[in-house]
Amino acid sequence: MSEEKYGLALHTTTPQLGLAKGVIGGQIDSQVWDLGRELSSVLQVYLGQFLAPVGWEALGFIAVAQGPGGFTGTRIGVVTARVLAQQLQLPLFPVSTLAAIVHGHLATMTPPCQVAVEYPARRGQVFGAVYEVLPTQALRPVLGDRVLTPAEWETVLQGLSERDRVLKLPLNTPIGHTVTSILHLATQAWNKGERPHWSKALPFYGQNPV
Repeated sequence: MSEEKYGLALHTTTPQLGLAKGVIGGQIDSQVWDLGRELSSVLQVYLGQFLAPVGWEALGFIAVAQGPGGFTGTRIGVVTARVLAQQLQLPLFPVSTLAAIVHGHLATMTPPCQVAVEYPARRGQVFGAVYEVLPTQALRPVLGDRVLTPAEWETVLQGLSERDRVLKLPLNTPIGHTVTSILHLATQAWNKGERPHWSKALPFYGQNPV
């Protein structure tokens, strides 16, 4: 009988570090730390301590929040996940931060429905996307992650029906806990037979950092 394989997820798009692990399709263990500017210097230490005693050899895949989010944090997470997946020769699932937010609210929804999710961006703009929640609790992008002006986003919202939902996150809302949703969504893709190469995982910034 083959040994159980684990999934590992990283979420660094905000000053929080979120990590999640679990036997693929099984119970998930997660932890969140408020690290601020220290995130880049201590990520490897926290990651090693969190994964123990599972061991790197037990991993079946890695997942990472690809953004949108802070430029530096998003880059650090994606680069770290790419290096690990390359060295360990594992599939790497890049997962939208906005999709993870929607997934974290599934318990409050009655599918099928559409969910518009809004997250603050720089210069008065917003990160926005619309996802359809299927009866299987899978998510299908209707409007992919993008940067919009408030007026453009309002036009998107006007296209929703009465049964649809809007998730609006205020500035500085902590979302590191949605790392569990990152792992759930990656597991769904894994169960469908997807095995993305690490080189396909790219950060989504949406805006120029300057």
